[in-house]
Amino acid sequence: MAKRFRTNNITKHKAIVLRHSQTPAELKLWLYLRGGRLQGCSFRRQHAIGPFIADFCCIQKNLIIEVDGGQHTEQLEYDTARTCFLESRGYRVLRFWNHEVEQNIDEVIKAIQQVLEEGG
Repeated sequence: MAKRFRTNNITKHKAIVLRHSQTPAELKLWLYLRGGRLQGCSFRRQHAIGPFIADFCCIQKNLIIEVDGGQHTEQLEYDTARTCFLESRGYRVLRFWNHEVEQNIDEVIKAIQQVLEEGG
């Protein structure tokens, strides 16, 4: 079980804003994740965890899914630190590129299902 910790109001507000401005790849993946459609698991989108916001988070399986655009090639140190923080809280982090989600959603879903079957 992931450790509970506080998220400040600024991060919470940013998460709300991000929910209303998802990328096309995030929207496409959300159609597969929402409403327990994937193995009955409940996912939250733009979920605040400490100082960070996860694109998608399944609390019951301690799984975070990130959908990254080109800007992530330039912020490798930030993403590494962010992943370390989330993993230290008991989460497993899966990362996919926008083009993977947009062009090969079936393979992305298979990868997520495999992790869900393993327990997160």
